[in-house]
Amino acid sequence: MEFIITAVSLLFLFGNVVEVHAGNFDVTKYGAKDGANADISQALMSAWKEACQSTSPSTVVVPKGTYLLNEVIIEGPCKAPIGIRVEGTLKAPADPSQFKGDGWLTLNHIDQFTLDGAGTFDGQGATAWARNDCGNNPQCHKSPMNLRFNFITNAVVRDITSLDSKNFHVNVLGCKNLSFQHFTVTAAETSINTDGIHIGRSDGINITDTNIKTGDDCVSIGDGSRNINIQRVNCGPGHGISVGSLGRYPNEEPVVGITVRNCTLTNTMNGVRVKTWPASPAPGTASEMHFEDIIMNNVGNPILIDQEYCPYNQCTLKVPSLVKISNVSFNNIRGTSSSQLAVKLVCSKSTPCQNVEVGDIDLTYSGPGGPATTLCSNIKPTFTGKQNPPTCVNSAQSS
Repeated sequence: MEFIITAVSLLFLFGNVVEVHAGNFDVTKYGAKDGANADISQALMSAWKEACQSTSPSTVVVPKGTYLLNEVIIEGPCKAPIGIRVEGTLKAPADPSQFKGDGWLTLNHIDQFTLDGAGTFDGQGATAWARNDCGNNPQCHKSPMNLRFNFITNAVVRDITSLDSKNFHVNVLGCKNLSFQHFTVTAAETSINTDGIHIGRSDGINITDTNIKTGDDCVSIGDGSRNINIQRVNCGPGHGISVGSLGRYPNEEPVVGITVRNCTLTNTMNGVRVKTWPASPAPGTASEMHFEDIIMNNVGNPILIDQEYCPYNQCTLKVPSLVKISNVSFNNIRGTSSSQLAVKLVCSKSTPCQNVEVGDIDLTYSGPGGPATTLCSNIKPTFTGKQNPPTCVNSAQSS
C-alpha cells in the first residue's frame, strides 16, 4: 500500500542543517509495533504529518526493533527543521510486485532535514535480483530503490545502513547541499543494478567516511551533477566510482566539478572512471573532474575514460560519442591492478578529450602477459611525476 502525506508550509528556513530537534514523535505512540510482519507505514506517516506541522524543530523516531515498512512517500515542505531517526531495522516487502513505484522510501521537497540513528533499511532484494532482466530487456520492470531523495535541500544522512536494495540503494535527484556521512551500503557482489549512491541533476552533494559494498557502481554520477565531493570512501566489491554513463539521452545537462579524494577501492571491477555512450543523440559536456590520493587493491581498469561504453551491445559503437570531456586529472593513484591494462584513456573521435593530466601513478600487475600497460585513443594527456605503467605513445610528457 502506498501512503502520500503532503504538508504545505508558508515558512521556508535556509542555512545550515540543524542538528538538534526539540520535539520527538515516536512511531510507537502512533500504533507501530515491533515485529517483522507488523506494518508501520501508517504510523510513520501519522507521526510525520504532525512533526512536519510543528513550528519548532522535530524528529520522527523509529525505536530499536524490527518493523515492516511498505512503499512510502514522505512530502514536505515542513514548517521547521525536521528529521527521521531510525534506531531499528525497517524491512521492505520481499516481493517487488507489491510496489507501484520505483522507490521504497521516497522523500520529496524537504528543507533542513536529517536522517540518522544507526538503523538499517533492509530492502530484501534477493528476489528482485533473480528476476532482473534489464540487461537484455529495455522494457523490463524497474524494481524499487531503497531510498529516493527528490529536491531535498540543506540535509544530512548519517550513521544509516542500506542493506540489499532491490535496485539502486540511494537515488539523489534535484538536491542541493546534501551530505552522506558514515553511511553504509551492503549488498552481494552478484546483486544486479544495486548502485550504492546515484546522483543526478544535483548541486553540492558530499559523501564522506562511507563504506560501500555492492554489485554495481559504489557511486555513480549522472548528468546535471555539480560540485560533487567524495572523500574517504571505501568501495568494494562493486564496479568502482563512476561519472556516467553520459550521452545516452537527449537534453542531458552538463557535469561540472567532481572531486574524488582519499578513497580506497578493493576487488572492484573498475577503479575511477568516466563513461559515455557512443551515438549520443545530442552534444554534452563533462568537465573539472579530479581524482587524487586513491589506493587500488586488486582493481580492474584502475584509471579509465571510456567513451565507447556499450553494455549488452545496446548502442551503435561505430558512431562516436558527442560528450566533450575536458579538464580532468588523475593524481597520486597507487596500488595493484587485476587487469594488465591499468590505465585506459579512450576518448571520442569526434570530440577528443582536452586538458587531461595524469600524475604520480604507481599501479602494478602481476598476472599473465607481462607488466601493466597504458592505452590512449583520441587524447594527448599530460603525464607528470612517476608513471608506472609507462605512458602511452604520442602523449605530452613533463617532469
